[in-house]
Order: sequence, then structure tokens, then C-alpha cells
Amino acid sequence: MLEMPIPQQDATDVLSECRACKAPAPYLFLPLGDHAPGQMLIRPDDLDSQQPAFPLNTQVCLECGLVEIADQIPADFFRHYLYVPSGAARMHSHFADFAQVLAERAGDGLIVDIGSNDGLLLAACNALGCKTLGFDPAENIAAMAAERGVETHIDYFTPTSAELVRSQRGPAKVIVTTNTFNHIGDLHTFMEAITILLSDDGTFVIEVPRAKEYIDHTEFDNIYHEHVSEFSLLSIVKLAAFFDLEVTDALSLPDIHGGSMRVFLNRKAAGIGPSQSVGDMLRDELAGGMLLPETYDSLARDVEEMGRDVRAMLDEMKAQGLKIAGYGASARGNTLITHFGIDTRYLDFLVDRNPLKHGLYSPNTRIPIRPVEAIEEEKPDVLFVLAWNFFDEIFEQQAAFRERGGKFLVPLPVPRIVC
Repeated sequence: MLEMPIPQQDATDVLSECRACKAPAPYLFLPLGDHAPGQMLIRPDDLDSQQPAFPLNTQVCLECGLVEIADQIPADFFRHYLYVPSGAARMHSHFADFAQVLAERAGDGLIVDIGSNDGLLLAACNALGCKTLGFDPAENIAAMAAERGVETHIDYFTPTSAELVRSQRGPAKVIVTTNTFNHIGDLHTFMEAITILLSDDGTFVIEVPRAKEYIDHTEFDNIYHEHVSEFSLLSIVKLAAFFDLEVTDALSLPDIHGGSMRVFLNRKAAGIGPSQSVGDMLRDELAGGMLLPETYDSLARDVEEMGRDVRAMLDEMKAQGLKIAGYGASARGNTLITHFGIDTRYLDFLVDRNPLKHGLYSPNTRIPIRPVEAIEEEKPDVLFVLAWNFFDEIFEQQAAFRERGGKFLVPLPVPRIVC
């Protein structure tokens, strides 16, 4: 089992104020029960040991639309990490395109990637001749980045570490963070560090899953103990204002991680002002009921209905004697199967393309994780797609499975069978 201390007695289960805009008493709408962290995979020797578990109580700030949970992950959890973006082919092309955007913004200035992981984005920037530096606390992942020729400052991003890097490398013309901002429990300290490292004419770029898609597509599984927030654009606007920053542009990315956005922030003193797309996206959020409690009450009912439907479909398949495997040992997938009570009674094994996970077991449910090649070796009849946000890619890759009559059970946004 990945090492993790037992939670402190004074750990809070709910937030008393929004971590972005500081409004009091976020609205609790979806208590999901106790979960071990979604990336806390279990080693074979630890299968009989108890995992530490934390309440997963999903709240929303009705002032800014930030969907959030209390940060209960102990310090240094991310010093050894198992997620890498390079396992998905789509992320290679996505980051190659994104690197062009960053290169144009940076010119001959420094690009710093916070949560740089295995270096996929910065390697693409390096190929364009950019000056880059990664920032990541996970030594095992930083070693993978080094193999791509990406330099990583191995530490958490704090005001102290930002001061150190600025003294060594100068200010950053571009600071970027992709699918990492939602890991940050203390957003205000993080943003303080941004203002330290960012040049006066620099740009801070956030790419992160968007709360509107969370609502529209019932993506409850994208909140887990490592992903403590699902951002609305409004929440970023209000957070930025605390630090004399403003959102100057925003772009919807519907095909990334179930629906994301790319947000550009600059210092207010730069006088750039927000683009038309910023206003359009803010109006779109408000029109979708993002600040209304009944929106979230309805979402909670949809989640429970989804669970009943998924279990009924799986029960019918097992009654038919079908063999079922799960595709994807992701944290979001572990949230889904934990909450819905889907364990080895339903799934014989999980497969994942990430070799760091092979030979381990899922948290809470203790399902064995195997390479994708196990699909051809074991020949399951059904693949339960936990990595549903990459389903198009999985569908194309599994031509042999489809040719022999295999079916996919895709749980979100509505449970359905795909042949």
C-alpha cells in the first residue's frame, strides 16, 4: 500500500468557507461516504491491511460556483505519484498544440509548468526552442521527465520555493498548470507564489476541468481526495481579484478530461482586460444555474439513479454468466466504483496503460490491476469503462475486442451499452 499516515483527529470533513472566494458555509449536496484516496493503490503484501479513509463530502460555493471538498490529504502525499498524462494518446497531441500557444506567449522568456509530471508538455515546448522549467514534488515522476530532457525543480510550489527559483532563473514570462490547480487545497498561498514568480508582463495559464461540465454531465467522479476542486470560471475570476490579477481570456476544451477550460490571467496593471469569450462563458455558467442550490440537489439525485442503473446492468450481465473487466484504474474510476459498491463481485480485474499501476490493487475495492494486454489473454465479454473520458480512444484501440463481440458499459453521462 502506498505509504500514508492515519488522518489526524482534528481533520475537518467539510469546508467552512470557499477556498477560492472565501464566502462562508459552502453548500453540502453530495456526501459520498468514506474513501481511501483514489491514487492510493494497494501492494499485494498489504491486501489484508486497513487503508486510511476520509469522508468525501462534496460541497459547492453558491457565491462563485466552486465545487469542492475539504483537503484531508496529509503533507507529502504527492512526493510519490502514479498518474502520468502520457498514457493517453490524446494528451500527446493536445500538449503539442498547447506548447505552440505557450511558446507564442513566452517568446524568449521562461516557461514554468507547475505540476509538470512526466514532462510531456514541457518536452513539446523544448522542441520549439523554449526555455522551460518543471515544478513537481514527485521524485519518481521527475525522473521520467528527465528522460525526456525536461528539467524539474522537485518541490511543492510555495512562496518560498517560488522565491528560490526566481533568484536562480529570473521571473517567468509564462506560468502554466494543467490538471493540477484542482489539487491545491490552499489556493491563496499558491496564488501568492504565482505573483512572486510571474514577471510583470507575464501570463498565468490554467487548464483544468470545468464545473459546468461537472453539472451538465453528472461528472461526480472528478472530485476525489486528490482533486479537491472543480472550478467555474467565476471562481477563478474572484480568486484572481485577491491578487491584483484578472482573467483576460478563456477557452472551452470539451474533449479534455470530460470537459475542461483554458484560462489566461494577467496582472491588472497590464491593462489588458477580459476578452469577449470571458463574458460569454460567465453568462453561460449563470444561465446553467451554477449558483442555485436546486441545481446540485438535482445532480445528487442523478448520481444515485446512475448508481442504481449501473448496478442493475452489471447484475443482469453476471446473471448471464458474462465476464466483466474494468478499463482504467484512474482515481476518478476508483471514486465511482467505491461509491457504487462495485468490487470483485462484478469486476474480475482492471486494466490500465500505466505500468506504474500494474500488479497493484484498487483502493477500497481491492480489484487487481493488469496491463491492457490482459483483455486479449482473459477475453472478458464486457469492458466497464471507468476511463470514460477517453472512451473514443479506447473504442478505437479495442478493435479485436469488438470483433469478437465484446461490449462496453459506459457509465457517464448516462449508463449505456456500446457494441
